[in-house]
Amino acid sequence: MKLAVGLTLAIAAFLFAGSLQAADAPVVVTSIKPVHSLVSAIMQGVGKPELIVDGAASPHTYNLKPSNARALQEAKVIFWVGPGLEAFLEKPLESLGSDAIVARLDNAPGLVKLPFREGGAFEAHDDGDEHDNASADEHAEAGHDHDHAEVDHDHDHGDHGAFDTHLWLDPMNAKAMATEITTTLVAADPANALTYEANAKALDDKLDALDKEIAATVSTVKDKPFIVFHDAYQYFEHRYHIRVAGSITVSPETIPGAERVSEIHKKVGDLGATCVFAEPQFEPRLVDVVIEGTKAKSGVLDPEAATLPAGPDLYFTLMRGIADSMKNCLASA
Repeated sequence: MKLAVGLTLAIAAFLFAGSLQAADAPVVVTSIKPVHSLVSAIMQGVGKPELIVDGAASPHTYNLKPSNARALQEAKVIFWVGPGLEAFLEKPLESLGSDAIVARLDNAPGLVKLPFREGGAFEAHDDGDEHDNASADEHAEAGHDHDHAEVDHDHDHGDHGAFDTHLWLDPMNAKAMATEITTTLVAADPANALTYEANAKALDDKLDALDKEIAATVSTVKDKPFIVFHDAYQYFEHRYHIRVAGSITVSPETIPGAERVSEIHKKVGDLGATCVFAEPQFEPRLVDVVIEGTKAKSGVLDPEAATLPAGPDLYFTLMRGIADSMKNCLASA
């Protein structure tokens, strides 16, 4: 009898402690799946962050839902990349998220930032700014020297279009973002600081291992030119010295016209591009038109993890998926 009572009390204590832990966890909201994955990994054992752009939705075309608005109002901490990627969040954060700690991860110290590419097979990016008009071949060559990238420590970036915002596609940038996430969570929730810091150390080690794994995966195909649907992979290319020949569009919000598609079709033939990559949420029919009559194959890349379930492992699945898709398509072409 005493044993049964003692066991019941022990179970009750365990459940009560678990409920306290859940209650003590801060309400954390994240914008996109790659950010949610990094935050989830650092919050393991404390709580689970909420995600705004879920499923196959894209931050380029997303409209805020009422449930998202409620989450922003209740949040203690909000993580996003910045207005250059999630423009739909800029005004809501000023009103709905005004009581939260808002961490803009494109301001994380130590990030490598790359300017938008234009000219050649990269169409002009219509943001009203002056950009480098070097040719695609010049940009591809520049991508072979990682030391030439801008390492940004400035926390004031008023210009939304000054750099490519797909920052997470370099694991070293993911490490910089994870450091900023950890610093923010520790400041917002010092009671769980030791857990955040331990998780961050484990994540850092995993990102280093991932970096070496991806380098080995793409090492045999890095000199084969390819075309992507939109210019989202610059950081991946730059990190692993692979060769992009151009993109069908720079801004996925705007479907390219017939003249642009014809231009890229010619580029595929002229360069002998071996693969043209579509993306799950954007017009795959355009890729079929671009490769028609050429020897190029088609593949699929998913830079924003549209097809992947959210969670702490998503970032690693995302990056391995890109590396494997490139290797499989380019090696067989």
